[in-house]
Amino acid sequence: MKTDFFIDRLVFSMVISIVIVLIGIIRLTMLPVDQYPQITPPVVRVSTSYPGASAQTVTQAVATPIEQELNGTPGMIYMESSSSNTGGFSATITFDISVNPDLVAVEVQNRIKLAELRLPAEVVQNGLSVEKQASSQLLTITLQSSDPKFDEIYLSNYATLNVLDILRRVPGVGRISNVGSRYYAMQIWMEPDKMASLGLTVQDIQNALKDQNRESAAGVLGQQSVTDVDITIPITTQGRLSSVSQFEEIVVKAAPNGTLIRLRDVVRVSLEAASYNTESGINGENAAVLSINMLPGANAMEVAKHVKEAMEEISRSFPEGISYGILFDMTTYISQSIKQVYKTLLEALFLVVLVVFLSLQSWRTTLIPIVAVPISLIGTFGVMLIFGFSLNMLTLLGLILAISIVVNDAIVVVESVDQIMEEEKLGAYEATKKAMRGLSSALITMSLVLCAVFVPVSFLSGITGQLYR
Repeated sequence: MKTDFFIDRLVFSMVISIVIVLIGIIRLTMLPVDQYPQITPPVVRVSTSYPGASAQTVTQAVATPIEQELNGTPGMIYMESSSSNTGGFSATITFDISVNPDLVAVEVQNRIKLAELRLPAEVVQNGLSVEKQASSQLLTITLQSSDPKFDEIYLSNYATLNVLDILRRVPGVGRISNVGSRYYAMQIWMEPDKMASLGLTVQDIQNALKDQNRESAAGVLGQQSVTDVDITIPITTQGRLSSVSQFEEIVVKAAPNGTLIRLRDVVRVSLEAASYNTESGINGENAAVLSINMLPGANAMEVAKHVKEAMEEISRSFPEGISYGILFDMTTYISQSIKQVYKTLLEALFLVVLVVFLSLQSWRTTLIPIVAVPISLIGTFGVMLIFGFSLNMLTLLGLILAISIVVNDAIVVVESVDQIMEEEKLGAYEATKKAMRGLSSALITMSLVLCAVFVPVSFLSGITGQLYR
């Protein structure tokens, strides 16, 4: 075996070491940072609503067709669904960790399209949401105000119109949910006694709303077929209604005596929150709560930094009396965890140097592992990026364990060279060449033995295999 190649080419060896360090440093800045690796199976969530239906009706009319189509989706491990008495339905499909989350989301979407043919029209009209279950929560941001005029409905609606879209454009941000979901909507509160006295039903109210609250194409004056007309004018009509008074003027029915029964005669119309199922607040003050999740593989520290910068920019245009706060920040735990691991890494390096010095009793020989260990560790970052790893507690702890392997090889070589120099009175150059002729096979064999122990574990399936990888 040719063991003198790098010994005889010192400059070439130094250049390679410098290149390894530079590549490692560059790749280190590109590695995503997270507290733990992404080892959870991909999850796709399907949700919709059937207004007015009970949980049993939702199960029969909505859940059954959807589950029948989703059952047997390639890569699916299991599926769970829930139906509520408010008409809500949600199904969570968990897939094998080896599948592509984007592809399975498309497959689920295609199967939902097939199920729509068997779903009630109201469900299809409300829409079916298919989304990948976002990764762990990154930030929780609150828009809050102690001013009574800025109630939680206003704050939630303001966040939807002026904050969410900007934050969604931040690189690395995945799903953002408005926890309170208190948007403005026109509420129609029916009065059954008045409706019964006038012979009206809920269907009559719905039909009137559909007929008179919509956009209609009224046509055009002076179309091509009309002769001797030089001007073409589109006919515009009143579109969707936007105020309480406009809704109150909707005609529901004409009485036999010619009088018109309007919506205000049988219902109460008000501009209020779209839903009263949830409320949001903080410390007794009105608040809108935004939950932010990041995309898989994104750098949590960078994403959180950009989100905070975006919120600082947005807050400059807030109305007076509205402020924002960060209720939860996962990067705080990540930074502290990573900092402790870095501290352990430095302590391990210090102990290694101390042990080497106490063993060899020479600062000159101690410098060799001091140089070799950082080169090996920094170069590892380049390999981590190639294999799709992130900087997390497990990978950094793995680097700490790897220090012992690197130092072990360095100690064996340095001690052998030192022994040959002392016993045979040879120079460092000749002693190194002679030592490597005897140690090269042993060092390679040692590395192969370690690979034989650890590599097979990486072929385990499921979450266990992903964790070991």
